[in-house]
Amino acid sequence: MIIKCKKESLINGLNIVSKAVSNKTTMPILQCVLVEAAAGKIRLTGNNTELGIETYIEGTVIEEGTSAIEAKLFMDIVKKLPDDVVTVDTSDNIRAIITCQKTKYTIAYKSGNDFTGIPIVSTDRCITLSQFTLREVIRQTIFSISDNENNPIMTGEYFEVKGNMLTVVSIDGKRISVRNVELADSAGDVSAIIPGKSLNELIKIINGGVDDKVSIYFENNNILFEFGETKVVSRLIEGDYYKISKFMSLDHKMIVSVDKKELISAIDRTTLLIQETDKKPIIVSVKDDDNMYLRVDTNMGSFNENIPVSKEGGEIIIGFNPRFLLDALRVIDDDKVKIYMSDSKNPCLIKDDMGSFTYVILPININTEVY
Repeated sequence: MIIKCKKESLINGLNIVSKAVSNKTTMPILQCVLVEAAAGKIRLTGNNTELGIETYIEGTVIEEGTSAIEAKLFMDIVKKLPDDVVTVDTSDNIRAIITCQKTKYTIAYKSGNDFTGIPIVSTDRCITLSQFTLREVIRQTIFSISDNENNPIMTGEYFEVKGNMLTVVSIDGKRISVRNVELADSAGDVSAIIPGKSLNELIKIINGGVDDKVSIYFENNNILFEFGETKVVSRLIEGDYYKISKFMSLDHKMIVSVDKKELISAIDRTTLLIQETDKKPIIVSVKDDDNMYLRVDTNMGSFNENIPVSKEGGEIIIGFNPRFLLDALRVIDDDKVKIYMSDSKNPCLIKDDMGSFTYVILPININTEVY
């Protein structure tokens, strides 16, 4: 195999597929990038058996063939090369020769025949949306997946299509994040639990805008995201996802409307006195004077602040993990947010009138008589 391509094009391609390369594995082939030159096209592939990514790059095929090259070394070499055309030559079947201007590297490589390509996914069930929308939907929910491998269902996000509505859900046991997106078309009723690790890598390489499309293909064991010259295939998490409908319709006794930026700033100030080991809650009090009072008491000191709100309902005192509030508030685009609350024991809901997002946050038990 002999190919020629610009350094920039090769780096961009390696950056994409390296997201699916294993860093720690007992199978050396999984630490490689597969380089394929055929029919005048150059394709790069990374595959760690859980996540597979392939992309095409611009270049010239001098001699067709396939080779598997250790990904980290390959990337490190290309980064150090001059900004010019790079030649990759594996025609001697023993060593790969990488040259650019006066620079020449000779390194070992493996046969491309030993590399497992990404799975073929059926294209029968498909939805299409903008790359911008998909990236935002994942960004606005991914923070509330769990990293506890003992409960694999919670380590993924639930994608469900019903009619022309896509719903994305994440749960970590203490909060729920939900985003709803209206689609131009439908794949029928389909659902999948996608590993959070795969989605985190996906949004690193989706950089298109509202006019750039991504197609999502659903299958029983895998899901395929296809956009531009790139395909991303992830294995799915097996099992039945949680029924969250009862949390979406919780009774509430109070609705508080508050300026989002002002609330974020106030909560952020409380974190100066809270260490992770403290697990101290932020106490939220809403009274009849149309103010929200925020309070924190820790070994480091105390904090008090009040911000104006408009409300419907009586009074409430409730405790929250401040990070959970911040995570939700920071991904909401609206200037004003509505918080629905019942009492100190039941979750609060942060949601919009259009039903495009809902964040459910469980409170921390506190002795309300103290406050």
